[in-house]
Amino acid sequence: KTITNKCMKKILTLLLVIFCACTIQAQDDVTTFLGIPVDGFKPQMIQKLKGKGFLQVQGQDALEGEFNGMNVNVFVVTNNNKVYRIMLCDKNTQDEANIKIRFNKLVSQFENNPRYITTSDFSLSDSEDISYEMLVHKKNYDAIYFQKAKTEDGDSSKKAVWFRIIKEEYGSKYYIAMFYDNEYNHANGEDL
Repeated sequence: KTITNKCMKKILTLLLVIFCACTIQAQDDVTTFLGIPVDGFKPQMIQKLKGKGFLQVQGQDALEGEFNGMNVNVFVVTNNNKVYRIMLCDKNTQDEANIKIRFNKLVSQFENNPRYITTSDFSLSDSEDISYEMLVHKKNYDAIYFQKAKTEDGDSSKKAVWFRIIKEEYGSKYYIAMFYDNEYNHANGEDL
């Protein structure tokens, strides 16, 4: 009996170690923003972003800086004190024609970047009337991509990077909001 119990304990311990190693490895393969894992705690993330040249916005819970050639505000979003999203918003707004150009340029950049995968073409046609569609049909203009997993057993669906055209609340100008999400840290109803 003791030999069997000892053997069972060793097998269970080995299985537990393998399970933990796989879980840790899967969670090491998270979304990155400028090479920084979208993970950990907010103060450390803010310090890492400052190390990349972003500056604290006076009196706000935001950073500002340049990203992909645009001036942006950067927000660090948490769930249960763990970072699950980096959100970037263009600081400067644009008219409808220019926001379509910006959106399509981003689509092209993501589609031509080998680190990302997608299942759709999100390009907007020149004839698309985004103002009308957003106002009348409440249409959203989103494009979603996934960072490729580092390993064969990695899950790219947990590494979403997406962006959306946002219309100013008052006025006729638009900007892009971009999101780098770590779905491992996203709320899944555990607090309900």
